[in-house]
Amino acid sequence: YALVACLKVATVTAVKTITLGQDIDYPPYAFQTADGELAGFGKDFADGMSAMCEDIDIKVVKESWANCWSSEGGGRLGAKLANASDTSLDGCMTYTHGQGVRDTFADFTDAILKNNKAAGLLTLLDSDGKPKVTGLSDLSGKTLIDVGGWAPTSDGLSFVTNKCTGEKYSPDYEVVVANGDIANDVAMQMLRDGEGDAIFIYADQVEEYSACPAGSTRNCTLWEGFGTEIAYVQTGQLGHAVNGTTLSLSRKGSGIRELLRPCMQSFMLTKEYYDICVKHDLAGVCYANEFFGDDATVGGKYDLPTNKQTGDCSDGYCPCPVTSDDSPPVAGAPLETDPTSGSTTVLVGTSLLMTSSIMWLSASLM
Repeated sequence: YALVACLKVATVTAVKTITLGQDIDYPPYAFQTADGELAGFGKDFADGMSAMCEDIDIKVVKESWANCWSSEGGGRLGAKLANASDTSLDGCMTYTHGQGVRDTFADFTDAILKNNKAAGLLTLLDSDGKPKVTGLSDLSGKTLIDVGGWAPTSDGLSFVTNKCTGEKYSPDYEVVVANGDIANDVAMQMLRDGEGDAIFIYADQVEEYSACPAGSTRNCTLWEGFGTEIAYVQTGQLGHAVNGTTLSLSRKGSGIRELLRPCMQSFMLTKEYYDICVKHDLAGVCYANEFFGDDATVGGKYDLPTNKQTGDCSDGYCPCPVTSDDSPPVAGAPLETDPTSGSTTVLVGTSLLMTSSIMWLSASLM
């Protein structure tokens, strides 16, 4: 009996508690319910791991994204994660494993969703439904708005191609950063106020933010007018990412990735993983196991490269224009594989040129 008791004590003491943070403005990955409870695909995944694996206990807490990853200085870990002596936070959930500065300063777990977070360029439409920046633009002389603390990061532009020309963008543009509690809202306000020509942003962000469930903290009216006031002139840009949505971003060398990996791999083989994929309408971008059938969801128009968009800008997704005032048509095919194919080619381009002309703006958000 003494031996059994000792073994039980050893089992209990071997449990590792890992604290992961999330904010509440990134549905369906991280949000809050109408009752103020933390929710999302990431939390359900973490809770499922804790229930299944005896050696880890994941505690999910509300945390500002800015304490996880900051756009300050071109991009770096947020204050809490950067401070090795701060034990209140081990990592932050549902971050895209990005190229460039994120990959340099952070560790990421393996992906829990496929590379489903395409980037795009969002701009204003004039009274005739014409975009302020066309899909053929190489962005020379333009001012771009970066959503502070969020992927795609501003340096991600050096890893993607223009889907209408097949060419990399000119480095001759300015970047202004939208910072604050809800950085996407700030970026949209800056665009509407004329502080930038376009936002480099997730291609599904407007669809996610224009839907306003109970408990939402964002300014939903800012995201109205999709196809009449605002539209994407680039979509389906995947070169900014190394991998898809991850369970955790953590400090480089912290060991959190390695602690989570065995249980993550086991959980992704279960019916519980399938169930949360279906619950959050993400079955089409989850990694299929034996419980998946033919119920995978189909990606939206935001997944399509711009050269596969059709019609006009009235649905919010502009096709490639025939002519442009600021960039002549260039023959060429996009270098990145689109998300409907079986693989993605990661492009490694030149570093984003950050000159003294880059403006850093701060607003009171995230």
